[in-house]
Amino acid sequence: MSNNQPRLSIGLPVYNGEKFIKEAIDSLLAQTFEDFELIISDNASTDKTEEICRAYAAQDQRIRYYRNQKNIGCACNFNRTFELSSGEYFKWAAYDDLHAPDFLIKCVEILDKDPTVILCHSHAYFINEHGKFIQNYDIKFKTDSLQPHKRFHELLSRHVNYQCYGVIRASALRIVPPMGSYAQADATLLLRLSLLGRFYEIPEYLFFARYHPQQSMSMFCPNYLLVINDNPKELLRMKSDLYAYSVWFDSANEGKILLPHWTILWEYSRSIWLFQLSLYERLRCHLSLYTQLKGTEYLLLEDLLRVIQILWERWQILSTKKQQVTF
Repeated sequence: MSNNQPRLSIGLPVYNGEKFIKEAIDSLLAQTFEDFELIISDNASTDKTEEICRAYAAQDQRIRYYRNQKNIGCACNFNRTFELSSGEYFKWAAYDDLHAPDFLIKCVEILDKDPTVILCHSHAYFINEHGKFIQNYDIKFKTDSLQPHKRFHELLSRHVNYQCYGVIRASALRIVPPMGSYAQADATLLLRLSLLGRFYEIPEYLFFARYHPQQSMSMFCPNYLLVINDNPKELLRMKSDLYAYSVWFDSANEGKILLPHWTILWEYSRSIWLFQLSLYERLRCHLSLYTQLKGTEYLLLEDLLRVIQILWERWQILSTKKQQVTF
């Protein structure tokens, strides 16, 4: 480490994570790669998260703890950890997931060796609340292609976006827009990164994603484990509460009229024009949008119907109040 600047920054956003955060931090401190800083951004937790994190920060100088005065939503808190970072490489870590001791060193070695790779992650499997194995996560993507439109095509399939918890070149993250304040913004972030460079998946199970009732996927896409491996296409059609999910990503969305599926489609489309691509590559990306999302058009209609319903209900409430004032 030179000039106190670590090679790797780890951002750990958390809200009310007292149940699992000790294990998560311990698995990071046990890494064989030690040249990192751990940035914890506490989103105004109301449990013992602050007490736990401050105790760790007092024991290890690599840990920096920050606390938001109010809950700023998931996306803003994720972005904040990156804004506070200084490393050549960056990695997000969830407060409930675990890592094998050699996760970091193996990811860093790949990035050091191959400049065309901008994100390195590993195979993953699910663990339960007690850290016991549940099942493998067997959705695999060909995101190591040299062609941007092929990487883009692969990531349009619905999945749980665990690549976000790989090790990423900070220079690439500075080019893409920050994580957005809408449902599935992490999927959009991955799509945009895929247009900048290749992903590399280490063929070993080094990342352990915890499945429990308090996690976002469990709250907004119940029973996703039932179809995730046997029929991943079904994930695209599973009913998700994207309105509540949007509020989880950004608390400022609460009470707003939202068009979550339209927003996702717009952000996916906009991604194609953010970076330097050939006309052929742009056309292939747009074709992938059509082929991969075909059959889900009804979700766009549902958005519009929900907006009409909300406006009608608000008009009725306003009419009732006017009548009360008249009488």
